[in-house]
Amino acid sequence: MTFDPEALGYSRSDLAAALKEERRRAGWTQVRLAKRCNMSQTKVSNIEGGKLTPAIVDVEVILEALGAEGPVAAEILSLARSANTEWQDHWASRRRGLDKKQNELARLEAATGEFRFFLLSMVTGLLATPDYVRASIADVSGDQSKIIAKKLERQSVLLDAAKSFTFILTEQAVRWPILPPLAMAMQLDRLVSVSRLPNVRLGVLLLAGHVPERPLSTFTVYDRRLVAVETGTGALMLRDHRDVNAYRDDFDRYEGCAVWGADCRGLLSEWSMIFTRQRQ
Repeated sequence: MTFDPEALGYSRSDLAAALKEERRRAGWTQVRLAKRCNMSQTKVSNIEGGKLTPAIVDVEVILEALGAEGPVAAEILSLARSANTEWQDHWASRRRGLDKKQNELARLEAATGEFRFFLLSMVTGLLATPDYVRASIADVSGDQSKIIAKKLERQSVLLDAAKSFTFILTEQAVRWPILPPLAMAMQLDRLVSVSRLPNVRLGVLLLAGHVPERPLSTFTVYDRRLVAVETGTGALMLRDHRDVNAYRDDFDRYEGCAVWGADCRGLLSEWSMIFTRQRQ
């Protein structure tokens, strides 16, 4: 299926109308459909009213219950996949204000219990020093102080013992010299410190190792319900359970190739010393 970025995330109303029409064509009430699909009537009503975006599996259950098949079912599933895929471009985020984007991320993090971060080229904000955060948004015009403050404020989520975090960073992400040497050394020391938190696991994929995979993007998996895949100009937010499971499987494979625990901290400390010596 080919996606039109302009249409992603905007298919909920079309999906709602199509499901409602299919139910009526079958001559079923919402109550009958809800019982057949083991859903509440309120959920069916919210789906048909466009108030709730159903998961792909919910749409599949509804179509099977109604006996929908062929081109009609294929079109409805296509709408469902588009409705479960959102494109967030950087330009729109900057027009609205990146501080507002930080508020959205904070709400998402508050509602998530298990985090999996795969960091291909840079350190994520939750792990960053103030200098690293400032360097990461150096191309953003205007007053950056509010953005930096909100990014640093979000780091407190790491102290929530009820949440678990697994970070996998490539060696390139860890060592990319976005800062002067001494500031880079401080950033690596920050990674060592965070890795000691009891609810945090932090691993590194070494360039000298063997990784029989081909990573294409930085991505974050939020529980089993959402994947954010970053590109150069935006992010895809994927909610289809097949997409989420595919990225979780990718993450598991990278996890088996990474260096963890004391060995990882030893490498980070060694690289920190290399940056420190460059400063001298």
